Amino acid sequence: MKVFLVEDEFVVREGIKNNVDWQAHGYEFCGEAGDGELAYSMIQKLKPDIVITDIKMPFMDGLTLSRMIKEEFPWIEIILLTGYEDFQYATEAIRIGVSCYLSKPISGESLLKEVDSVARRIEERQEELEAKKRYEEDMEERMELEKQEFFSDLITGSKEFSELLENAKKLSIDITAIRYNILMLRVWSGKHDAREYSGSVVEIEQGIRRIAEKNDAIYFNLNIEGIALLFKGDDEAALSSSIERCIQEIKRLLFDYKHVRYFGGVGRSVDRITEIPFCFGWASRAFAHMYLTDESGFLFGTEEALKSGGDNVILSEIDPRHIDRRLIKEFLRRGERSETEFFVEEFINGMGRSAIKSTLIRQYVAMDFYFCVSDFLENELGISRKDLSEEVETPTPEILADEDKTQKYMGRIINQVLAVREADSRGRYSDVVSEVISYIEKNYTDDELSLNTLAAHVNFSPNHLSAIFKAQTGQPFIKYLTDYRMNAAKELLVTTSKKSNEIGLMVGYKDPHYFSYTFKKTQGMTPTQYRSGSSPEVS
Repeated sequence: MKVFLVEDEFVVREGIKNNVDWQAHGYEFCGEAGDGELAYSMIQKLKPDIVITDIKMPFMDGLTLSRMIKEEFPWIEIILLTGYEDFQYATEAIRIGVSCYLSKPISGESLLKEVDSVARRIEERQEELEAKKRYEEDMEERMELEKQEFFSDLITGSKEFSELLENAKKLSIDITAIRYNILMLRVWSGKHDAREYSGSVVEIEQGIRRIAEKNDAIYFNLNIEGIALLFKGDDEAALSSSIERCIQEIKRLLFDYKHVRYFGGVGRSVDRITEIPFCFGWASRAFAHMYLTDESGFLFGTEEALKSGGDNVILSEIDPRHIDRRLIKEFLRRGERSETEFFVEEFINGMGRSAIKSTLIRQYVAMDFYFCVSDFLENELGISRKDLSEEVETPTPEILADEDKTQKYMGRIINQVLAVREADSRGRYSDVVSEVISYIEKNYTDDELSLNTLAAHVNFSPNHLSAIFKAQTGQPFIKYLTDYRMNAAKELLVTTSKKSNEIGLMVGYKDPHYFSYTFKKTQGMTPTQYRSGSSPEVS
């Protein structure tokens, strides 16, 4: 720790500086000054941990200096020295936040004792801050889930304006702006199934998070549905510039990952928080083109960009022979039910809106959808032919006679297949979650155990594993792990006489201070209080 001395009497200053072996006791004597005015500019530059200052000095006294230091650097601890026994000085020193008030003359040994005491308080405060930061990092998964719920409220319009602002404040999200826009983005590895673990994708998502932060965009992790970035701006030009800059940085980030594909859809900007659902609708329409092209890229949700025949649309002619079943199969493999409506709409737009107005073409397309989903059910999900009618709805003449009913039917049978796919996955997910829980029980003592560690172990993407673990257990992975460790710690506190730091190590916490912090945060009392049978503290 760095110590700075302010003393106008040269002999006293030299005595304090030279009569204490600062380095031997773990301190760096980083500077000195003869008055408060000279000292202040030096302190601004050196940023010491502890300042020792006299009170009575020319140009600027010690109390004024202390007040200025505390206003700009509240973490700096101050020791006041004075030759005056004045109660008023002591009262003012306490009010400012001075650590201790010592009378001169003082021996080097006594001063060092006070400095050591102050240093211990600094270390405890730093440990507390570090423990708090690590706890917040560990609870990041839980925070991401809360942000997902907030994003859902934003895009569905299910909450009033005042409630959205209040929820944003709870999540420490600044959502106030003049203009808003949304970018939906998904990144996946060509070497892996969409839900498998990919170290490259994990690295890329971390990079995108940094890019978003740099460009003042709010990052939402939507798990298997991808990423959403909410952009804010003071005007349309600033907003557009921010989005374009972010897109270019993401493209540069992805350039070296030749095996990785990506697709992003940008919405239409709005000037009200309550209009964000409109913005999201356009972003989702653009995002749905991910299933209608083999190319990576970004598409803006405008009438011009999404019109039939654009570069990003494969089905560009009103000719059923141009319908590519691979697009439907790709969506059935990787799509989500929340995306179905936009996929069907853009699939039809790809043929040209006039195509579905033709009774003949409408019937052909709907039947092609039916045969495609039936084939997927039978050959990829193992549903027997005789059971197909129970899983997927057969088109009727009444449905095929109306273009709106036909479009809804196409979306409906896709969702029916996705429901079967999800049910099939849940059976397999149950085994995966059981394996994860078993791994936790065997390895919870490992301080390095994390969601990423487990995701790699079971070959699932971290986002996907997080989603299915919560769906199966009802709580985020990190909460489950923390609760498991805390329960193990409580049992050891009651059944053994081991010290708190030893127990922390036994349940996966190398840092004893972090163990104590987490225990108190989750149990409402310290490990020592729990062992003695105290009641939880009420916050």
